[in-house]
Formats: sequence, structure tokens, C-alpha cells
Amino acid sequence: MATLGIVTPAARRTRTGNRVTALRWARRLRELGHRVFIAQDWQGRACDGLIAVHARRSAAAVARFRGAHPDRPVLLLLAGTDIYPTFTPDPPTLAALQSAARLIALQPEAAAVVPAGLRDRVRTIEQSAVVAAAIRPDEAFGIITLAHLRPIKDPLRAAEALLLLPELRDLRVTLVGKALEPELAAAAARLAAVEPRFSWPGELPRAAAMQLLATAHLCVVPSLGEGGANVVSEAIAAGTPLLASRIPGNTGLLGADWPGLFPVGDTAALAGLMRRARQQPQFLAELQQRTLALRPLVAPARERELWRRLLAEVLPA
Repeated sequence: MATLGIVTPAARRTRTGNRVTALRWARRLRELGHRVFIAQDWQGRACDGLIAVHARRSAAAVARFRGAHPDRPVLLLLAGTDIYPTFTPDPPTLAALQSAARLIALQPEAAAVVPAGLRDRVRTIEQSAVVAAAIRPDEAFGIITLAHLRPIKDPLRAAEALLLLPELRDLRVTLVGKALEPELAAAAARLAAVEPRFSWPGELPRAAAMQLLATAHLCVVPSLGEGGANVVSEAIAAGTPLLASRIPGNTGLLGADWPGLFPVGDTAALAGLMRRARQQPQFLAELQQRTLALRPLVAPARERELWRRLLAEVLPA
């Protein structure tokens, strides 16, 4: 078995998507029998191959590894901010992409933005998740957004949609995420002060966040751009119906015909979907059925098998 290094710009003990992905990949690779270490950078530690989470922010680590080991493979994740809203890599990032043995996409639509000469290197590995199902309370209709507060996540969209639904007094919107932008944090605090149906508890331990996700009636993923969000896989695993912005990172996982899609940034459209989900049981049931049907996509065994196949392509027998 091989020794594999995973580099990610996300620091230890953080709960950003890049860190969550790195930790989960390490589990899958260890299940396959490989030795794995995770670091924020590569500074010469011995390994048979390097897996870089985020092309742009890991480009320097990739360059150092390739300079030291030109015969060993680099596998490079196409993160959301690498490829969306437009794919415009700077020279170091482009060099990292060109030097990679394989490029990893988190959903199949990502390959379309990669230059034609590199598309044959793209392999899709959808993110797996395990979230225990839970009973949803009857006294309130819970809607959750799991997103750190930064502009690309558009984290306040569900709360702003809630303001357009004053007649639905039993709606409860919860935003779970760390304040990464002071302006968004201030806006979230203002909304929570004037709208009692909205709460922002900040960042929570994973177990607590997953419990809130599993007990919610809806999960809203309003991002402006995603490579393929962990929260989509987590909601699918929990069986929590999804409303999501119509971006490739979401449609690549859910399908272009997903009944709960809304245009990016369209508060009124999201509010309309929230109203339908609350007032039309058949619509909510359709969302639930479609969500449950996707569970095989996010099974850990499937992700592990995709990694086994990928490593068989690039590592010596």
C-alpha cells in the first residue's frame, strides 16, 4: 500500500469544506489500506503521491512536490472557487493543473469548464456523508442553511426570504456557520434582532449541526458558486429535502430538473418555494422522495470504490 499526502489550505480544527473533504478522504484512503497524512503545505515529507485540495491555494505545494518527485502523481481537486464563477487560473494554478496526473471534480458538470486538453484527466468523486435520520417536530417547520458567512455562500438568502412570508408564523429559519465576514455577521445579527423566526447560533460542533440538519424540514443551499458542497451530500444522507440555487455545483448533484431549484440571488423565488413546501404537502413529499432516491450517490462505500479506481490508474501495482 502507498503513503499518500493530502494538502489543504484549511487549518486543523477548522470546519470549512476543504478541511471536511480532506478528513473524509483520509478516512476512505485508510479504509483502502493506505497510509495518509494531512498538512496545510508540502515541505518534503515522504509520500508516494500528493492529493491537493484546492488548485489555486495549493499550487505552490504542488510545484514543490513535482520539482522533488517528477515521477510521482499529483491528484488535484477542482474546488468551487477554482472553477466558478469563471475558470480563469493564474499561471501558478494553471501549471499545477497541467502537472497533475488527474483532476478531481466533486460533481460531473465541473469537467465542462476545464480546458479541452485537460478534460481527459478529470475524474468525478461525489462526496459521501453519513447523517443519522431524526424525527422532525410538528410544532414548527424548520428550515436550515449550513454555511460559513462569506459572500459566495449567500448565507442570508433564506432569512431574507422569510421576511417575505409574514403569514407563515410557524416557519423557523436557522443559519449555522462561522462569521468570516464582519458585514455579513452584522447583517445576520440585525435580522435575528427583528425577526423572531430567524436564528443564527454561529458555528456549532459537527454533531450538533448534523442534528439540526436531520430535524429540519428543508435545507436551503443558496450559494453563488460551489464545486460540490458537502452540505448537499449531508442533506441527502439525512433525508432532508433540498432547495438550492441553480448553479452547476448543485445541479451536477441534484439534476437540472430538481423541483426545488431557484435562480441565484432570487429571494422572491426562494420564498415561493418555501411557501409551496409549507402549504403543499405533495410538493414537500416530492422533494423528500427525490432526496431519498439520491442516497446511493453519497454512500461511503461508493466514494471508497471511486478512490480505489482512481488510485489504480496512477499508482504502480
